[in-house]
Amino acid sequence: MEKFGTTIWFTGLSGAGKTTIGSQVAKELRDRQYKVEVLDGDIVRENLTKGLGFSREDRDENIRRIGFVANLLTRNGVVVIVSAISPYNEIRQHIKETIGNFIEVFVNSPLSVCEARDVKGLYKRARAGEIKNFTGIDDPYEAPIDPEVECRTDQETEAQSIAKVIAKFEELQAQLQKDS
Repeated sequence: MEKFGTTIWFTGLSGAGKTTIGSQVAKELRDRQYKVEVLDGDIVRENLTKGLGFSREDRDENIRRIGFVANLLTRNGVVVIVSAISPYNEIRQHIKETIGNFIEVFVNSPLSVCEARDVKGLYKRARAGEIKNFTGIDDPYEAPIDPEVECRTDQETEAQSIAKVIAKFEELQAQLQKDS
């Protein structure tokens, strides 16, 4: 059975669980012998998009660059796990249309739960005015309109969220196999 490149794009507020779920999905797919690359928003910002700030234009450019790399990898048979807040619908939709083999995963958790999980203290700093344009505090997060998967990390276990993503991935792979 042929394995098709796919981008699995995790979007949601800081602290919602994107990286946690994404890393476990990556592990599961590697165990199944898929070629997998992880593009984590924080790591990408340190290396690929270091000079960008947090204005809407810079955020869109950050996501555009992540999407460019994800597209290159996807079309070369790699499963790409992207974990990035990516707060705006328009750029996410553009990336989805560009890549094609794409699963949008909305990691949905209320702001209060994300703040309670805030190990880095970012929400606290944003509320104190030390961080400007922080998504969910003084910059908007536009929830996906029709994501392929929604993980409610305040209501379901990590294992349940992972299983939902893997099931959607298997469904897409079966469709791609049928269409090839």
